[in-house]
Amino acid sequence: MTKTEVIEFLNANPTCYFATSEGNKPRVRALRMVRADEKGILIQTVEGKDLPKQLKDNPQVEICFYNAERNVQVRVAGKATLVEDTALQKEVLEQRPFLKPLVEKKGLSAMPVFRIVECAAYVWTMETNFAPKVYVKW
Repeated sequence: MTKTEVIEFLNANPTCYFATSEGNKPRVRALRMVRADEKGILIQTVEGKDLPKQLKDNPQVEICFYNAERNVQVRVAGKATLVEDTALQKEVLEQRPFLKPLVEKKGLSAMPVFRIVECAAYVWTMETNFAPKVYVKW
């Protein structure tokens, strides 16, 4: 896949498995990314949860996106950076109205948005299972 195809795949399959670490222990959870674009992958979390603390302590992450119908998996390694952009946070809030009561009570800082940058994606299929790994970077 090209970089454009990888980004299209991620946006078409936004539910992913997001891996971080806490100390020397891996942590993984399913989440729904906001979007992927030329700048990286946007995710949103909630302050007070483990995820933002883990990202601040160690910003290196790996994210796995999967499409069962096509039997394609895309793993993306990258670095999480906090996005301090009020307009972007408001855009995310409009997409996720269930967060409005939290934001009304605690402000936009209660729903931090992170961008995964320095992305390196590996596309896996049954056909490429034993081939050398090729990474798509952006």
